Amino acid sequence: MSEIEIESRNLDLWYGSAQALKTITMAVPEKKVTAIIGPSGCGKSTFIRCINRMNDLIKDCRVTGELLFEGMDIYGKDTDVVALRKKIGMVFQKPNPFPMSIYDNVAYGPRLHGVTKNEELDRIVEESLKAAALWDEVAGILDRSALGLSGGQQQRLCIARTLAVEPKVVLFDEPCSALDPISTAKIEDLINNLKRDYTIIIVTHTMQQAARVSDFTAFFLLGELIEFGKTKQILEMPERKSTEDYITGRFG
Repeated sequence: MSEIEIESRNLDLWYGSAQALKTITMAVPEKKVTAIIGPSGCGKSTFIRCINRMNDLIKDCRVTGELLFEGMDIYGKDTDVVALRKKIGMVFQKPNPFPMSIYDNVAYGPRLHGVTKNEELDRIVEESLKAAALWDEVAGILDRSALGLSGGQQQRLCIARTLAVEPKVVLFDEPCSALDPISTAKIEDLINNLKRDYTIIIVTHTMQQAARVSDFTAFFLLGELIEFGKTKQILEMPERKSTEDYITGRFG
């Protein structure tokens, strides 16, 4: 069994008086892909946004319980949020490249963290674009605006930008929902390759995607974790009726 990278213990979250997460307890193994499935509004994105403290940006958001990364309390008083987000990167639903060159998009994070030598930046940009399966398509046009890339290329650029600061964990929040089937297949292949080096958590709406890319699956419903286990077991032999109902399309 892999080491545990991220663990939540009785995690609750409120937006004002509305409770969005209810006593979530689960352990995410390192260098595996964990999918989070469930109907819209069930707390999937809210949960992964807790892991890199993105919910801090939302007014009246309150979190209780424990959330640990490598044994460290993510919500502890001494947590350096900038350092945390360097280790736990995030790729969003819609590609969001910066309005600058392809090169500068990838070099942005390393520069922010103090890398100044051109040779070092060149190496990081090339390695990150190769890891994101984009290098062959953009090697000759690094000085062009990232906004000129296709949607699928932009999403892989955002993945390269995330990898450039050498995270340990990459969070994907429905990364393929705005993409065509060919681009989706490229992102899924990429996720399968990345898990050799990174712990990955992916929020997805489709059971088929969870089946294709994940080792473990968590089913969320109305802010609660209903079931968590190996993907094959969750999708083929769920223990809870509500999990089975969702997987077979009876609701959601």
